[in-house]
Amino acid sequence: MGDVAMTVPVLRFLTDENPQVKITVLTKKAFKPIFSGLERVEVYEADVKNRHKGLLGLWRLYQELKPLKFDAVVDLHNVLRSRVLKKYFALEGIPFVQIDKGRAEKKALTRPKNKVYKPLRTTHQRYADVFEKLGFSIDLSKTTPQERLQLSEKVLGLVQQDTKKWVGIAPFAAHEGKMYPLNLMKEIIQSLNKTNRYKILLFGGGAMEVQKLQELANSFTNTLNMAGKLSLSEELELISNLDVMLSMDSGNAHLATNYGIPVVTLWGVTHPYAGFYPFNQPMENALLPDRERYPQIPTSVYGNKVPKGYESVMETIAPGKVVDRLLQILEA
Repeated sequence: MGDVAMTVPVLRFLTDENPQVKITVLTKKAFKPIFSGLERVEVYEADVKNRHKGLLGLWRLYQELKPLKFDAVVDLHNVLRSRVLKKYFALEGIPFVQIDKGRAEKKALTRPKNKVYKPLRTTHQRYADVFEKLGFSIDLSKTTPQERLQLSEKVLGLVQQDTKKWVGIAPFAAHEGKMYPLNLMKEIIQSLNKTNRYKILLFGGGAMEVQKLQELANSFTNTLNMAGKLSLSEELELISNLDVMLSMDSGNAHLATNYGIPVVTLWGVTHPYAGFYPFNQPMENALLPDRERYPQIPTSVYGNKVPKGYESVMETIAPGKVVDRLLQILEA
């Protein structure tokens, strides 16, 4: 979801600056709300587990897309499925340009020995580069955030507006290598909660996460669990109205930054240098573990490779440091 959300600033600039352009995004149906609010951007469902599964399914998908008469296809994913689609579109001679993911550079950044430790091209810029192959000039420094969404009665009923500022916290990630220990996260919530000045809203997904977040919420008076209660569209309404979001290196960080919300990110075995830092956020909002103690960081791009002895890297990010950064933003 994070990769999909990161396309939004690029598509927003592209459509704002080129009113003649119409875009069809091919992605999972669940991600459709991410693109709401973007003018002349539609979503076509890729049902890769059923209707569009396998080579035959991809051929069926191509046949469904053909009548839309695209002038060009931009592949921002560059995986096996999209490479198969490239061959199909070649039958019609339709221009098909693909992202350079910088796999060799990322391998050099994450390998344990002879590491090339330097910032790589951001994923947002890599997306923009693909469109530039078609002649579109994209200046990401001029991209504006999406407008905040109006809160529905359902969301308002759950959150209950008052004078408190809203702090979103998304404590989970796809891999444990980039997830802050929950006992330390509880210390952060406790520090914010006792001020009685903030409403803390917890985000997550999946039955296990819902249960753990509910237990967290039950421990504090100013903390509410949003997981399992809202659709993605409703979550985006809420996220777009936060005062700050605390997130791991995960999709929620990218969803929030698309609306111009300040995002504080906690990093484990991954690192902003790999190019997945939330768009337009100041680097002081990235809180990193101690690389002197753990020099192999980053050990992977996605957080799925945790070397022996690196299981506790995030414990070097003190809860007090996280609270201090959040308060600096909230009280600015």
